[in-house]
Amino acid sequence: MKTKYIVIIVVVVIVGLIAYKLSVNKKKLNEKNKPVEITNVRIPVKAALVTQQLQEINIMKTGNLAPFKEAKAIAVTGGNLLELRFELGDHVTQGQVLALTDNRSARLELQKAESNAAKLKNDLNTYTELLQGKAATQEKVNEIKQNYLDAVNQVNQTRKNLNDAAIKAPTSGIISARPVEQGEFVNAGAEVATIVNLSRAKVQVYLTEAEVYLVTQGQKVKITTDVYPGRVFNGKVSFISPQADQTHNYMVEIMVDNTQSSLLRSGTFVYTDFSKKTTQKVLTIPREALTESVKDAAVYVIQNGTAHRKTIQTGAEMGGLIQVTNGLNAGEQVVTSGQINLKDGTPVTVSK
Repeated sequence: MKTKYIVIIVVVVIVGLIAYKLSVNKKKLNEKNKPVEITNVRIPVKAALVTQQLQEINIMKTGNLAPFKEAKAIAVTGGNLLELRFELGDHVTQGQVLALTDNRSARLELQKAESNAAKLKNDLNTYTELLQGKAATQEKVNEIKQNYLDAVNQVNQTRKNLNDAAIKAPTSGIISARPVEQGEFVNAGAEVATIVNLSRAKVQVYLTEAEVYLVTQGQKVKITTDVYPGRVFNGKVSFISPQADQTHNYMVEIMVDNTQSSLLRSGTFVYTDFSKKTTQKVLTIPREALTESVKDAAVYVIQNGTAHRKTIQTGAEMGGLIQVTNGLNAGEQVVTSGQINLKDGTPVTVSK
């Protein structure tokens, strides 16, 4: 009986020791797995100041030259080309006669119309005198008068047709195409020559939305080309499209002065330089300070050692800088590297 009690006591002691040991181990394990509280840990970042500087616009585009004017000399009346008075490459002036079509039928019609008008004029004079002597009626005089006026109109029209047999240059310039030959028949409306006016040339380029608002009507533009290395031609913005195309770009036209000594020909590949300095001061930050795209621009601003996320509005890019139009002030410090580890309110330290 006594032995039985001793065994029970020993078992109870062993169970107690095991329970105690498990309790101690569990406590140590809990302590080990307990999250370590991190206090006053600052994320290292790089930063830059928001600066104010004079705005410098840098816009370079490429394009092709087109003639200032291009016009086609058209045959007004049909007929055989009796004479061509030009060759390819000839310089012509506005109003110069380029070709003559056969006008024999027009001359015969003019003679007939003039003869008829002269006869009706005599009849009108005769019947007017008879009317004064009451030997003719007013109705007869009115009829002859109307016939005479119609004949005069016919004379004028026939004379115009005769003049239209001479095909004239619609503008001054250089003959760039001659699709006809002397002696062949041309219909009314047929092209006889193409004339390009290269006294000035024009370039059409396309600017983005951000760029087009930096360009003004009449702004001077530098034009260069590989054809004349080191030579700068003067250009001026003559037109800015009020509406964007399907790619959200705006067409801008530049008029370029041309010279005979260094003639720029139609189709020449050119570079257009819109760059200029302005008197307007703008806020700028490094491009890498943006945490999102330019459309959804945001930056982290450092205030009292803490990074705060700010949404901003941006303008044009100038080299590695980007203009800030709203959301920041000059002198503020923005994070330029390390944003991926930040959230609003994160303590930071600025590394060199």
